[in-house]
Amino acid sequence: MIVFDLQCRDGGETFEAWFRSSADYDEQSEGGLVQCPACGSANIGKAPMAPSVPRKGSANPLAKLAAMQAELLKNSRWVGDEFTDTARAMHSGEIEPAQVHGNASIEQAKSLVEDGVPVAPLPLPVTPPNQLN
Repeated sequence: MIVFDLQCRDGGETFEAWFRSSADYDEQSEGGLVQCPACGSANIGKAPMAPSVPRKGSANPLAKLAAMQAELLKNSRWVGDEFTDTARAMHSGEIEPAQVHGNASIEQAKSLVEDGVPVAPLPLPVTPPNQLN
């Protein structure tokens, strides 16, 4: 995982975002999936940032992120490959809104964002319930 400080070129806001790799950031940015949380603009660039050097004995940041994600997902329902259809149905009012998570390709996620469906990528991969030990 890598964290970037990003800056909105339209509004000037600076914010943090997590990606699996620098290439993942590039792909999402080029696809218009990286947006300013304040104004929604996709006109985003990397902001200057100081390197983060962990202190000796500090807790593993990835473990903290995993714990935070698990807490956020504990009230969310896994919908797997039906995520795109489920998100669209909730957005259009066909089904009751609920917190869900699942799989979506970059193209599907971009289409959801373009259609105004509120979605966000998870920072870490999620193991489907049927694959847990």
